Amino acid sequence: MRLKDKDVEVGYLYLTSTKQYRAVLAMKGGFMIYAPSLEGCAPLTGAVVKMPFENQPFKKCQTVTFAKKDYQVFAFNGTEAVKHRLTDVQLTEITAQCNAKSAIAALLAG
Repeated sequence: MRLKDKDVEVGYLYLTSTKQYRAVLAMKGGFMIYAPSLEGCAPLTGAVVKMPFENQPFKKCQTVTFAKKDYQVFAFNGTEAVKHRLTDVQLTEITAQCNAKSAIAALLAG
């Protein structure tokens, strides 16, 4: 299923049809920064201890490009949906895992 760019939101986790988790870290204008996991990632369970973005480089792209990927419904934190809200702790962890803090600041300042 493809998303509309207006459906993509900061602080949400998405899953592509290739089993790649994507966490949206920042958006400004028509651009965004997100963290991708490896493709073929194991499903996240209710007892997630660590998010799957360690040593994965963040990506910057147009929001419309991100939305055109094929996404799927997945279970996370007890619900099934196409997107799931991340906690502030999870967002901080993901940002640190992919070393995106300065890129986020640059996007938001630009």
